[in-house]
Amino acid sequence: MADFNVTEKVDITDVVCPITFVKAKAVIEELETGDILEILLNDGEPVQNVPRSLKDEGHKILKLDDNGNGTYTLYVEKGEE
Repeated sequence: MADFNVTEKVDITDVVCPITFVKAKAVIEELETGDILEILLNDGEPVQNVPRSLKDEGHKILKLDDNGNGTYTLYVEKGEE
């Protein structure tokens, strides 16, 4: 559990790349600058691609937690548009 004031949560464990990033991006676009999004994602391509793609879009990766069950929890702060 992270010490962040999470604004929104999204579970993208039910979709595969590249839809994982598309779903995460759609949610973060609805947030205000500085808001924090918690994303639950699978190991493999999602955990490799989603954080990198969000960072490339100008958002700040705060923390990536390994949940120990094949999933990860990613905390992202929305950057300025």
